[in-house]
Amino acid sequence: MTATLEVEQIVDDLDHARHRTRAVLLIGGLLIALAVTVLVAAGLGPVAVPPGTVARIIGHHTFGRPVTPDWTTAQDSIVWLVRVPRVLLGALVGAALAITGAVLQTIVRNVLADPHILGVTSGASTGAAVYLLFGVSAAATSAALAASAFIGALIATVLLFAISRINGQLTSLRLLLGGVTIGYIFSAATSFLIFASDRPEGARTVLFWLLGSLAPAAWSSVATTVAVVAGALLAVLLMAPRLDALAAGDDTARTLGFAPNRIRLWALLIVALAVGAVVAVAGAIGFVGLIVPHVARLCVGGTHRHLLVVSALLGALFLVLADVGARTVFAPRELPIGIVTAAVGAPLLLLLIRRSRAS
Repeated sequence: MTATLEVEQIVDDLDHARHRTRAVLLIGGLLIALAVTVLVAAGLGPVAVPPGTVARIIGHHTFGRPVTPDWTTAQDSIVWLVRVPRVLLGALVGAALAITGAVLQTIVRNVLADPHILGVTSGASTGAAVYLLFGVSAAATSAALAASAFIGALIATVLLFAISRINGQLTSLRLLLGGVTIGYIFSAATSFLIFASDRPEGARTVLFWLLGSLAPAAWSSVATTVAVVAGALLAVLLMAPRLDALAAGDDTARTLGFAPNRIRLWALLIVALAVGAVVAVAGAIGFVGLIVPHVARLCVGGTHRHLLVVSALLGALFLVLADVGARTVFAPRELPIGIVTAAVGAPLLLLLIRRSRAS
């Protein structure tokens, strides 16, 4: 009996080691792919810039090398001031949406959950609509727009807490129903604001923003989003063992010494802040938080320590590529990025559903 247990333990350790090695190799490959994609994406547009030149421009501004530029001033301005911030913001927003989607699917135990289910996306959209349609100035500044969207997200989060914590309990079902309810309320409010506005240009701006756009990207928004995404990723990675326990069920989490309601509360707070921040700078972008965690689970399984990192990298890659399509397919016109993510995400979701049924 003892020998059998020792053999089983050795086999289990070998499986864990192989799984960990595969996850590390995948993460390394995704990092390389993301770096290459960023260089290529930053060079694509009406004025094409080779990836090598893009890399030298970034190196010049970051490290001071090369000292003597061998590119034009126009190329420098286009790449460094316009495209690099946009590509980096896309990667950060994609990573944040994917991370929050993975966490939400765990805390509500529903594989169809994504950041929209919180109602935070709808709250941020309503906040932005208020400013775009009824702001004092006809020209919206990025800082004021972001602040309005973030305030809307915070209001939605407070309402979600208030609805879901009736009688002191914070269950998966209440979170799900509360998020759906709040989402519908704020969506209706946004539609009413558009209907009540007498500014057609503002209404068109709101509709474009509701589908997401990285066009307003700037280095200031990149710096803020870096802090938000890094903080959110670090926080949920520290919670990874608790999320693993919660994924196995509330009873299992309690047996392991964790409080399920407390895990959901902190996870929901992290998700709400992250979603509110990225929606404030990029608009409401769908399908990233829904699709990417599914693909990540197929690659590395459900262990959150690996799942969250792979989801972040896949989400970054997905949104950068989606933005390239949004700004190049119908150039010089630009599609809202939400149209591209939906066009890719919906068929992919159907494939995943068919795969899950087949298995």
